[in-house]
Formats: sequence, C-alpha cells, structure tokens
Amino acid sequence: MPDELPPLREAAAINGHGPLFAFAGISPRIAPDAWIAPTAAVIGNVEIGPQTSVWFHCVLRGDTNSIRIGARCNIQDGTIIHINEGADFATWIGDDVSIGHAAIVHACRLENRAFVGMGATVLDGAVIEEGGMLAAGGLLAPGKRIGRDELWAGSPARLMRVMSAEERAAFDRVARHYVNLAARFREGLAPLP
Repeated sequence: MPDELPPLREAAAINGHGPLFAFAGISPRIAPDAWIAPTAAVIGNVEIGPQTSVWFHCVLRGDTNSIRIGARCNIQDGTIIHINEGADFATWIGDDVSIGHAAIVHACRLENRAFVGMGATVLDGAVIEEGGMLAAGGLLAPGKRIGRDELWAGSPARLMRVMSAEERAAFDRVARHYVNLAARFREGLAPLP
C-alpha cells in the first residue's frame, strides 16, 4: 500500500467543485476526475484521488497535518475529516473506502476497502485494516485496530464477527455505486435560476 498518491493537479484548476481553500500557503490537490459537492469545504493540506467523491456539507480540514484520500472513495454527506499534530496523526485513507453520512474521521488510517458506517467516529491513531468495518454509530477509540474483514460495533466499538466473503462483497458495491453516482452529479447537477 503506497504512502503517497500519484501527482495530482492543483485544485485551483478544477471547475465546478465546492469551496477549496488554501491554508498557510498549502492548497488542496484534487484529481481531475474527483467530484466535490458545491457545499463541501476542502481546506489546506488535502489530497483527493481519482474518481473519489466528497458529498454535500462535508468538511476536510488539513490545517496542522495532512489528509490523503485514495481512488474511488466516497465521503458521504455531513462527514468531517480532520487531523492532529504529530507524525502519527495525519489521516490516511486508502482506495475504495466508503465513509457513511455524518461520520467523524480524525487523525487515523483507513486501509483499502475499509467501511465506516453512518454517524460512526474513528479517533486518533486508530486503524481500520483492509476490508474492516465500523458499524453505524460506532466509536473506535484512540489507538484501536479493526482487523481485516472484521465487523465492529458499539460505543466503544468491539469485535462482533469476521465477515464472510459474500457479506463483505455487498459492502464493496457501495464504492462502485458512488463512483457512478458522482459521475452523474458531475454531468447533471445544476443550480436553479
């Protein structure tokens, strides 16, 4: 799993995206085919990979550290992604990750195909390994780790079970759905006069 995304063009060259702000001289970098909703705010040291979508009323604030989001991720409506100071407290999100509506993702690592349910919170130093899932409303405490294909739930979150390949495949369809939906929004969303 790479620690850095491939080079992306500067956000200033992107048309039709929500507010993009430089902070302390650092501008967000957005892949040309990513989609940022018009009411989302992307601030500072943030990289967003190809075919990733950031939906309405999300805030991605890269002020005291970096946020890196891979390819084909979906950051659903009302989600907040932030960081903390220190080498271990950037936010790193792999490829094909789904983050449900109104989640909080703070200074943590979400590996490829991770899934964060609606209203869930992932705190500083926590890790969701490849294919791992935090259920809706769950709270993953600082420094905790969800293993590969594990389903955790509750507040604080605890292991419920290891998901079968069939069960996990159903969640993988969410990322593909949002890639297609974002393409439709890119082409079809227009303000009313």
